[in-house]
Amino acid sequence: MAETRKRKSKDEAAPQPTGYTSRIREAVSRIVDGLPPDAPLEAARAARRQLKRKESKRVVQSALERHFAKAELIPYQAELIKLLQHLETTGRKIIILFDGRDASGKGGTIRRVARYLNEKHYRVVALGKPTEQQRTELHMKRYIEQFPHAGELVLFDRSWYNRALVEPVMGFCTTRQYNEFMKRVVGYEERILADRTTSLVKLYFSVSKEEQRRRFERRQNDPLRQWKLSEVDLQAQALWDEFTEKKYQLLLKTHTTKTPWYIIRSDNKHLARRETLKLILKLHSYRGRSRTLDFEPNPDIVIRGGRELKNMKAQRKKHGRFLG
Repeated sequence: MAETRKRKSKDEAAPQPTGYTSRIREAVSRIVDGLPPDAPLEAARAARRQLKRKESKRVVQSALERHFAKAELIPYQAELIKLLQHLETTGRKIIILFDGRDASGKGGTIRRVARYLNEKHYRVVALGKPTEQQRTELHMKRYIEQFPHAGELVLFDRSWYNRALVEPVMGFCTTRQYNEFMKRVVGYEERILADRTTSLVKLYFSVSKEEQRRRFERRQNDPLRQWKLSEVDLQAQALWDEFTEKKYQLLLKTHTTKTPWYIIRSDNKHLARRETLKLILKLHSYRGRSRTLDFEPNPDIVIRGGRELKNMKAQRKKHGRFLG
């Protein structure tokens, strides 16, 4: 009896995985050997028979959470289809920038935005390192070349703001190049908007240092995610404060009334994805908008750049440094 209590106490004290898939994987990992490899349904039935009651409940709960999280996004994804159809009809254009720290959920959110859209009318742009020729050209040029045509949506998975965030911290640009960019970028953006047919949405995904560390560890241990680890990832935790300082300068110098930043708190991936969908829809007018859906973003998840800037200033005044 004492041994049973001791074992139970030890199990309860052990940290539990937090993601849907990781909880399922953890529960079935000890009984996966011997399951039929070529019959998924039979494997599932066999696994369920071998799982302990507590493990079975955890698997069912995780599966249900995944199902309802996916279902909660569908009405907003349907609205995005209407928005894209409106772009096609009117010839308007939308540019959405997904910037922020590594492992902050940018890619996963982009996939949810684009999941059901007509591939003929949207593009996801994720530019790699500039070529030698591009290094001699205007920094914005290779991004401008990817701008949307009439009736098109373009999603930038990292944007020209690499020059304001990653490049100066990692030494990929000179101080002069950084200062020149920060001085001129708002002017570039105002000229983009001058045609009155283009909309620009700037999103900064903000993840806590602890959650970023957990996501990096997952990438290191998951063969399907190891490719995501980059040179920047490997140094992101050690350079946390430097990236935070560049975030502060970003908001201070490039958040304006005409070209605002929106900060997306992304420790909870599902909430970040849902609230991003709501924000995009709220910022644009289109025909056929639902009268029953709530398009107002959660103010604890979506924070306008000016408010975040005030928060950061208050942190520095109180603690002598930025907290994140």
